[in-house]
Amino acid sequence: MHISIASLFKQYIRQYALMGIFFLLFEGIFALILYLYRITLEVFVYAFVLCLFFGLIICIIHFYQYCQKYRKLSEVKENLPIFPNKFPDSSSQIELLYQEMLWNLQKIRTEEITSQQAKTQDMLDYYSTWAHQIKIPISVMRLILQLEDTKEHKELSNELFRIEQYVEMVLSYIRLDESSSDFIFQEHSLDSIIRQSIRKYAPSFIRKKLRLSYAGTDQIVLTDEKWLSFIIEQLLSNAIKYTDQGEIKIEVDQHQVLTITDTGIGIASEDLPRIFERGFTGYNGHSEKTSTGIGLYLCKRAADKLCCSIQISSVVGKGTTVSLDLYKSPLVPE
Repeated sequence: MHISIASLFKQYIRQYALMGIFFLLFEGIFALILYLYRITLEVFVYAFVLCLFFGLIICIIHFYQYCQKYRKLSEVKENLPIFPNKFPDSSSQIELLYQEMLWNLQKIRTEEITSQQAKTQDMLDYYSTWAHQIKIPISVMRLILQLEDTKEHKELSNELFRIEQYVEMVLSYIRLDESSSDFIFQEHSLDSIIRQSIRKYAPSFIRKKLRLSYAGTDQIVLTDEKWLSFIIEQLLSNAIKYTDQGEIKIEVDQHQVLTITDTGIGIASEDLPRIFERGFTGYNGHSEKTSTGIGLYLCKRAADKLCCSIQISSVVGKGTTVSLDLYKSPLVPE
């Protein structure tokens, strides 16, 4: 916060008012002594003016140093939380003690942050390793379930597919918190990415007897294939989960805007502003009991990383439309 010289001078006067009072007191004692010794008035005035002159010079120099120290401390404050390499030179042992206390607190803070970061990284490494290793028994169970084509095995396969989705969600959650090196931007066929996601969820369409409307597209988009697939899969998963009958329509216009429209239960208008918040489930989440409030949150974060915008409109009882604008990308392909 910057203040004017006048305001700073007022603070300076208030801070050093006691010294001014002592100066005037000493001048009074000096005048009394001269009076008792019958010294002429001219000598007293000369001595008083001389002391006042040198006193003003000292005050001006001290006020200038005061202003310089205030400016340096203001710069330190503006640059927080970056801790300075050096504080302004201390003018007293008390200031020096305060500075030493701040250095010690910064040292303790740095050690705690380093320790917390190490613990967080260990936890993320553990979850990442677990998520990769759990894929092996999941694959084995899927192969076993495919040996017999029974109703029970189909239901188990569906539940196993949901487990795979949650595992992928865990990995995506971890990767989004890591550096952006996981993103590789290249030109890809949007049709290929969409059809790959559709094939993945084909059993879910069949199981719920939902119609799928998709005419294909010849658009080429600049994006990261893996993360765009993740977004489309999450949006399809939500559309299937909250649609009991009717159809899900996928369209791509000439401006590379991908829309996914369903005829599901819809989203309440009061929930729409918060649907991208982490952990927010809204009315639908409370009624479904299986919603985690993480899927759309991850979609929004991934879309931001891809320089895409995602918007959702919905009418309760009629369905939901999700629009993903893939054209807004100033990036250069590798």
